[in-house]
Amino acid sequence: MNEILILGATGKTGRRVVRRLRAEGERVRPASRSSEVRFDWSEPATWENALRGAKTVYLVAPDDPTPIRDFVEAATDVRRFVVLSGRGLDLVGEDFGQGMAVAERAVRDSGAEWTILRANNFNQNFDEDLWHAPLRAGRLALPVGDVPEPFVDVDDVAAVAVAALTRDGHAGLTYELSGPRGVTFGAAVEIIARAAGRSIEYVELTPEAYRAELFAEGYPQAVVDAMDALFALHRAGHTAEPVDGVQRALGRPPVTFESYATRIAATGAWS
Repeated sequence: MNEILILGATGKTGRRVVRRLRAEGERVRPASRSSEVRFDWSEPATWENALRGAKTVYLVAPDDPTPIRDFVEAATDVRRFVVLSGRGLDLVGEDFGQGMAVAERAVRDSGAEWTILRANNFNQNFDEDLWHAPLRAGRLALPVGDVPEPFVDVDDVAAVAVAALTRDGHAGLTYELSGPRGVTFGAAVEIIARAAGRSIEYVELTPEAYRAELFAEGYPQAVVDAMDALFALHRAGHTAEPVDGVQRALGRPPVTFESYATRIAATGAWS
């Protein structure tokens, strides 16, 4: 048996990776706290069953880095890891991305083949979580300034992941994944509003005002600190330039933000 283990199988990228692998006829083992194959980073007793028979793993790291290295070391039969990570990870402080950073180091040290996917902000943050409810309510307020972001479509990330999981030629590579051009958050909201045929306001906040709004909405300190670090990275412009990872991995250009917005608006997501 040689199944491909997908961690975070119910998440944004994980469920798309599972769907694509099944469409290609691959043997897939979706694993998460709510999947038939149960996997919980905080319960090492669940790891053995998830890993049994798996030679390839799609690894979506938890926020808490503590169990990651132990898991990778326990995956003695795994020959290939593909790790989801984030662009600019090496440029932020300890409040953001610790799990992804540890996962990158752990697979590099494992002796197995590895491929790392460092992605920009997802297009789907606008319609699946994070900014979906504010957009539906008609107001998105963030501390981002006029620095552009080359948002990447999750379907492109999933396609690269599947290529790295199933085909040779990707081992030892770090793909930085973005969309084809940068758009400011204000412009992104305008594009979404136009596609949805309704009025949506973008409001620029100071970092202090943004933190205050998050606390007022009930977010815990750890989440507020993580989001603060994320937007500090964005304002610094370290991830503002488009990169060619999707083209390199798939031989085609990435999805544009406009085509994403048109596609999702047709579903009524922002109505």
